Amino acid sequence: MTSSQPRHVLMAPLLVAVVASRPVAAHVDYVTEGGGSGPSVADFLVTVLSDPLNLALLAAGSAGVTVATFGWLRYGDHLMDVTVTRRTLRSYQPYLGWLLRLAVGLPLMGAGFGGYFFSPVVSVEARLVQVTLAFLLLFGLGTRLAALAGILTYLSGLATHFPTLLLSSEYLAGFFGILVVGPGQPSADLLLRRLMLTDGTIMSRFRDVTTVSDLLSRLGIEKSAAPLLIRVFLGLNFAYLGVTEKWLDPGRALQVVEKYDLTAVAPISPEMWVFGAGLGELAVGLLILSGTFTRSAAGAGFLILTTTLFGLPDDPVLAHVTLFGLTSALLITGSGPFALDRTVVPALRARVGRTPVDAGGESTPTAD
Repeated sequence: MTSSQPRHVLMAPLLVAVVASRPVAAHVDYVTEGGGSGPSVADFLVTVLSDPLNLALLAAGSAGVTVATFGWLRYGDHLMDVTVTRRTLRSYQPYLGWLLRLAVGLPLMGAGFGGYFFSPVVSVEARLVQVTLAFLLLFGLGTRLAALAGILTYLSGLATHFPTLLLSSEYLAGFFGILVVGPGQPSADLLLRRLMLTDGTIMSRFRDVTTVSDLLSRLGIEKSAAPLLIRVFLGLNFAYLGVTEKWLDPGRALQVVEKYDLTAVAPISPEMWVFGAGLGELAVGLLILSGTFTRSAAGAGFLILTTTLFGLPDDPVLAHVTLFGLTSALLITGSGPFALDRTVVPALRARVGRTPVDAGGESTPTAD
């Protein structure tokens, strides 16, 4: 699953940014060595922004994004393909918990056996803790408690490995998503729950035991909050990587361009490659964070990760599985609450076109 809408319209608001942020958008620390010389941040930005060709490319890209966004607002929701795709994606909601468990559990298992702590650049032996949490998540047993333990484990590590561990801050999005959504199906927790609710079973004796789900409900935290939590941490992760690994550490990012000869892929300067990569990740991150064209932004993030997967052969793929899963989750859920997709975007659509009508004559309330 790589798209929430037909390919020719899904990426409209972000196409230029995504093209500019192809394989160099990987975690730079995973494929380069520290040390070495490189330009300062000021010199890097001056080099990029003083080149007339670079300015022309940025201006053309901005114009392209503006035109594409206007076209998407005007015509996107009137395509039957978009309507059917959204409805199909929404039908995957029962499997959202399973998707999140796989997206967090698999790389967490790899981290445990690989001898690193969440991020491949944090060499801390925590095999027992990480493998145990991964097993519980993958099996769907004590799922919410495992997610809560995962949050506490990550935060405890962040306290001693800050800011390096922020490279893997997407784990928080996954853990919080699992905490709110629950195990989903299939899962051991669902089996146990059904045994509890069936009269005459041994497990029915534990029917009145208070669960984490009960506590969340009492706090007013419903499953509908999951997209918001995923958006916040995933969006911050994309934006953080774009700014800190590309713009604020251009020397390391330029190593990636040279190592993989990316200027042969697109004949632009290495500095423009790095700047474009940072701009693409920052744009995707801010759109996801604010809930603006959420499914399109998630699809763009998925595309960035896919080009990284095929473009950087020695990149630790397992470290990106969580990001793949989280972007896929947003393709299913859309923006959720507190998103511009529910306020600003519909208002813009009303100004540039007629009210979209879903298949079967139903009004489409949002355009995420």
